[in-house]
Amino acid sequence: MAWFLLLVAGVCEIVWAIGLKYTDGFTRLFPTIGTVAAMAASIGFLGLALKSLPVGTAYAVWTGIGAVGTAALGIYLFNEPTTLLRLSCIGCIILGIVGLKIAS
Repeated sequence: MAWFLLLVAGVCEIVWAIGLKYTDGFTRLFPTIGTVAAMAASIGFLGLALKSLPVGTAYAVWTGIGAVGTAALGIYLFNEPTTLLRLSCIGCIILGIVGLKIAS
């Protein structure tokens, strides 16, 4: 269950990171409310996952999920570059997440 909570926390991190783009510097009310809610949910689910997961592993996986998801959505939503080097680096993050899961 802790790994599922960590996954949910990571997805919430993706939501708030992408949401920041839509807040327009926190000048748009509804995107700001959604972004702040996703921030709170992300931290809350991370805290629940930390009840039974090591903090170093959980934090690294949480930020890794957020980084990979945000980078992927940046490519999809905002036409960010999809160079081989960039995709390779994203792949390395994914390998790190999988490695931490296996090691835990």
